[in-house]
Amino acid sequence: MINYNGLIVENSGIQIQENRGFLYGDAVFETLKVLDNKILFLEDHYFRLMASTRILRMDLPMNFTMEYFETQVLELLKTKEQVASYRVRFSVFRENGGFYLPKTNEVAFIVTAEPLENALYAFDAAAYEVELFKDAYVTRQLFSTLKSTNRMVQITGSIFAYENGYENCLVMNDEKNVVEALQANLFMLMDGKLITPPIADGCLNGIMRKQVLALSRKMEGLEVVEQSISPFDLQKADELFLTNVIKGVQPITKYRKKDYKTEFSADLVKKLNAFIRLN
Repeated sequence: MINYNGLIVENSGIQIQENRGFLYGDAVFETLKVLDNKILFLEDHYFRLMASTRILRMDLPMNFTMEYFETQVLELLKTKEQVASYRVRFSVFRENGGFYLPKTNEVAFIVTAEPLENALYAFDAAAYEVELFKDAYVTRQLFSTLKSTNRMVQITGSIFAYENGYENCLVMNDEKNVVEALQANLFMLMDGKLITPPIADGCLNGIMRKQVLALSRKMEGLEVVEQSISPFDLQKADELFLTNVIKGVQPITKYRKKDYKTEFSADLVKKLNAFIRLN
């Protein structure tokens, strides 16, 4: 079952040849983690979605409040098998019509959900090797920070990683700075300083990125900064790790010929789970 415009149905019946999300990538989406019927970081997801649609000049209906957003997700989950945690995708796309210039800025939405194996975030100490993806770059501009359905860099990068035996790839911007991984934000720990690329470098404005920055800034003796990261910086780091709302924190264990520690990542997962339990 899916939620299509507030109706719980087996199939949306959308004509794909007319859908602007398919034809032009004229859509944005949020990937949510739901734990015990609670959307984690609900407010952050809602306001990021609202900001994305406004930037793309989509007209959300007046009743599209945060409560409405939450209800659409939870109503769908009532039709699913009862498990502790779900991965939910909330997609918003412009209605049919027009070419590059749409006939309307009104939108429709689809909500889908699938169960997750882990309820809380788990620390994964297994080998996780990454490499740079150099076939395409992220541009330093506003649209790069949005979760749009144009994900060709991420798709081709994922194929490259799979074909070459890597768990993930790191993506650079047009100034050759490393900005993120294929489906996660990047953090680097070096000499007591935690560094992540700024949004201005073109990385996704990640929800988990925001949580990790907030938690890390409360740690004594740790300097937390947002600054550009060059490929050369990576091999100077003590730890590298990735973040997104589904995985939480994923430590990188190897890049090129260097192996990395994972102690900070392991501690961060504990702090993240403690924060979730309290909120």
